[in-house]
Amino acid sequence: MSSSAQPAEPVPKADRERKGIVKVFAKVKGVLRRTGTERQPSAAARSGAVATAATTPGTKTEDAPKLISHVDAKAAEARALYEAMPGVSRLSKLELFEERAKKLNERFGLEIHPMEWQSAIPSDTVLRMDKPIRMRIRRTCHRCNATFGATKECPNCSHSRCTKCTRYPPKRSEAEIVASRERRAAQIKANRENAPILPDYAPIEKEIVLKRPSKTGGQDLIHKKPRQRVRRTCHECDTLFTAGTKTCEKCKHVRCTDCPRDPPKKDKYPFGYPGDAFGPKSVPHYECLNCKTVYPTGVEDGTECRKCKFPKSHASPRALPRKVEPTPDPEVIRRLQSKLDGLNLT
Repeated sequence: MSSSAQPAEPVPKADRERKGIVKVFAKVKGVLRRTGTERQPSAAARSGAVATAATTPGTKTEDAPKLISHVDAKAAEARALYEAMPGVSRLSKLELFEERAKKLNERFGLEIHPMEWQSAIPSDTVLRMDKPIRMRIRRTCHRCNATFGATKECPNCSHSRCTKCTRYPPKRSEAEIVASRERRAAQIKANRENAPILPDYAPIEKEIVLKRPSKTGGQDLIHKKPRQRVRRTCHECDTLFTAGTKTCEKCKHVRCTDCPRDPPKKDKYPFGYPGDAFGPKSVPHYECLNCKTVYPTGVEDGTECRKCKFPKSHASPRALPRKVEPTPDPEVIRRLQSKLDGLNLT
């Protein structure tokens, strides 16, 4: 061993006791910091603090009950100070769960029964601080488009905030606020009455309808197959007819069979489209008085009907524009009949 090495000097007993007390107060301070909120220290935390304090040098084991009572007193004092603050109210946990279930029902249409709530003792209470709803407002300098901070002076050009500086969101009038509240109430009512509906697959013959409530509180949105939009154009002034009207807004012409249709379907509507008047270029077609069968184009009076053999006359009415099923080809019918006759049925 070197002669220069010197043995460590023993630490006095008073210093050891002082360091032990400092550690105890540090542990108690940590426990009090955690219990500064509405929650009280758990039994494990108290037992841990007591065990740490008991094993700390300079602390006696019989002082543990005093330490526990001191911690509980500090926690109760902190809770009492929190309850005395303005806006703090006491609320039962059952009431809190009921309020959450009501909001879920209004927003998503979910019905939550009391038995499905989280288990809570009726005597359990929580502290709630009621705060007003605030909206974050941003203002932009109208000179350099910089965003204002907490002060009323622009951080970029030192311009004092004025009425020309842009405000987002813009300030609403009383009428707009009332209208917004009404829309919100209508939306909540629509979500409550017309909750999202899943398709019912139980009855096979029932048609499945997929729909969801409207966000604005109007008619429900129903999923339908895409359909082609039909446009009708006036043949006199080339103006589109308004949907649901049969009179041209420009020339007051009544929609007729000469007015083109987009897309055209002459094969299904050879006499014109339903609801049209007869145009000057339309070819007349007449039907039988007895069975409403249409005679061929340009036949003379006295021609017999191909179905009931009733002769055509001046009393035969003109066929109105309507949908006509295509006449089957006689050659196709003959070939089909020959195939059926060739089958051997036993």
